[in-house]
Amino acid sequence: MLNYIRCLPLWLLLVSFIVASCEEESPSAGDTENPNEGELIFIDPSVSFQTIEGFGASDAWRTQFVGANWPSEKKEGIADLLFSREEKEDGSPRGIGLSMWRFNIGAGSAEQGITSDISNEWRRSECFLNQDGTYDWNKQSGQQWFLRAAKERGVETFLGFVNSPPVYFTKNGKAYSAGGNRLNIEAGKVEDFAEFLTNVSLHFEQEGLVLNYLSPVNEPQWNWDSPSQEGSPATNGDIATLVRALSEKLEDRNGKTEIVVPEAGELQFLYGEMGNPKRENQANAFFNTVSSDYIGNLSNVKNVVLGHSYFTTADVNTLIDVRKNLNNRLNGMGNAPGFWQSEFCMLETADDIGDGWGRDLGMGTALYVAKVIHFDLTLANAASWSWWTALSQGDYKDGLIYLDNGVREDGSPLDPEAESLKNDGNYRESKLLWAIGNYSRFIQPGMVRIKSGFSIPKAETFQASNLMFSAFRESSGQKMVIVFVNYSDNDKKVTLGSLGDGFNISGDTFDSYTTSETKSLEKGVMPADEMVIGKRSVVTLVGKIE
Repeated sequence: MLNYIRCLPLWLLLVSFIVASCEEESPSAGDTENPNEGELIFIDPSVSFQTIEGFGASDAWRTQFVGANWPSEKKEGIADLLFSREEKEDGSPRGIGLSMWRFNIGAGSAEQGITSDISNEWRRSECFLNQDGTYDWNKQSGQQWFLRAAKERGVETFLGFVNSPPVYFTKNGKAYSAGGNRLNIEAGKVEDFAEFLTNVSLHFEQEGLVLNYLSPVNEPQWNWDSPSQEGSPATNGDIATLVRALSEKLEDRNGKTEIVVPEAGELQFLYGEMGNPKRENQANAFFNTVSSDYIGNLSNVKNVVLGHSYFTTADVNTLIDVRKNLNNRLNGMGNAPGFWQSEFCMLETADDIGDGWGRDLGMGTALYVAKVIHFDLTLANAASWSWWTALSQGDYKDGLIYLDNGVREDGSPLDPEAESLKNDGNYRESKLLWAIGNYSRFIQPGMVRIKSGFSIPKAETFQASNLMFSAFRESSGQKMVIVFVNYSDNDKKVTLGSLGDGFNISGDTFDSYTTSETKSLEKGVMPADEMVIGKRSVVTLVGKIE
């Protein structure tokens, strides 16, 4: 290579250096073009990618107390924020209109109390199964309240997920693992576990609350040998054995539920080797026909892999590369499975927002997560995206809505473990709630992501700290949605230079919905030829194409 460079003329070396520098820095269009034009973009509604299946969050674990004990007007208010699709008088959304709700099917640590070894009551879960083999469908009443509240407000998709087999089936009689990398279940109890999950699924089906999906394992890469919460490891072989048993039982009883796996603890476990033998390269394990763990032939197993975006977001190069690698690997498989990002919150330390500790009701975490959503959708082609837990009483960046019995001057909760908080308290909206709403409220199931980009290409690493956007349309209709994330400290003027051949924006205007430090999905109107995306904001534009 050095000899080759020495043979190049000086002028060509200079040109190569300048081009390489421009590609590396990727200045915004506003820095190099007519400032009156601003960021020049294009959208092509005729070219489509993944079909969206939903945006969601989990009920674990705090809904158990809020749904069961809190005053009606407060829990109704919380449910409205999460699920409502109604509008306020000014046209702004009343809630973020989640279209998917993850229901945690508990293992029974709550009934064990302190003997469960899980010291934090807010992280224990009840189990529908009793030790004598009977079922008590009044268990998990708080979670069931939110399940019904979601259904009443129009949520389309429900996913039941499992952290551990019921404690009556585990090797150590606990909801956390005794150690090792295998599923924490006694020999001969896999069939019983599958029967339990089938019974839970059919019960809710009979109640008119179909669990569209069952996820029988969660983050199987972690050993879960510390009693911080319910959890169990599992090898790919364990998962395949359980899924085959569960599939047969659901099919024999004509259950409507589909099975989804594997809820990988990090996205790389879906496609690569991570030094965790028998618990990695899971897309290949489950959906490659020559794999001994192949389950893609089962009629009620959905052709999709579920993974969590944890530990892949703080470094921008990792954020981008992991998602590109995942998409490339899945696309390279025969009958390529889709991808769902099924759980995320802050577990890393990032330069701009710090680590997960310290609840944040402002735009810092909101923008950070909006960036992750953007790249999960546009680089990994996620068809579904879910936040970890809807409610949090802790001093941590893990909730959409925060619960407390008062806060200190720095905004931290007075006493997250207060006994009184199980029965009543304050609930506080976060900007994160509304930023996720910029996606969930407007990008409905069945919509497709469509081709879009900057007219002068910009490196994803540059976009990540400046302006990002993605576009969606109804598969058979005129509605189009564009979501902008402006990570920068400057307003960005955007010019739609191209909308594909034969397409126009009806009325040349969009309805706009802005989340910023001072706005929470506030409705406005934005001319199609004068789009301005405010600094440090997430803006959704909704229009019709004709």
